[in-house]
Amino acid sequence: MLTPALLARVLRQASSRRLDACTPPLRAAMAEFGIDTNRRRAAAFIAQLAHESGEFRWMEERWGPTAAQRRYEPPGDLARRLGNPIQLTGRANYRRCGQALGLDLEARPEQVADPAVGFRVAGWFWSHRQLNARADAGDFVGITRGINGGTNGLAERERYHALALAALAGVYPEHADDAPAGAHPPASVHAPAAGAACTARARTRSTSAT
Repeated sequence: MLTPALLARVLRQASSRRLDACTPPLRAAMAEFGIDTNRRRAAAFIAQLAHESGEFRWMEERWGPTAAQRRYEPPGDLARRLGNPIQLTGRANYRRCGQALGLDLEARPEQVADPAVGFRVAGWFWSHRQLNARADAGDFVGITRGINGGTNGLAERERYHALALAALAGVYPEHADDAPAGAHPPASVHAPAAGAACTARARTRSTSAT
């Protein structure tokens, strides 16, 4: 089972208090969206969230505004509150995601700052973009493109990925086919129609490479 101690081996700058608060909702979201069925999925998900959220520090948009942020629709209070661990942005995306999760994220975007909601949003995005399949195939670069639209911060993402794979050895089955009977199947989500896929926000911070 995923524990704060295991997460601390990956998110080495995160405080123990933050990890204690984030581990239960993270674990729940991973179960809800079928991410906890094998080590490849779990490690890839945690690594990408570690990078996107600054080790769970940034659960809302870091507002500049940058040129990219000025293009949000409209560039008002909602845009300032967008974010969550995987940095989903855009009013339409928040509406679709909220409808799938049974939450009014458009009217109350501050909900994503709550880890219990933020990690579910991240799990929904992950499931909608079919990133479990990429994780099963070992396509970490493809996962990065699915989240970022490119490969920004790939070196840091890969560093987190290596740490997560090591930390989770023996915690989850190695492959999807190794999952025990009764393991959580991928969640059924109400995805938007073709062509209306979610997009990750343009990064508003400099990414570090190691």
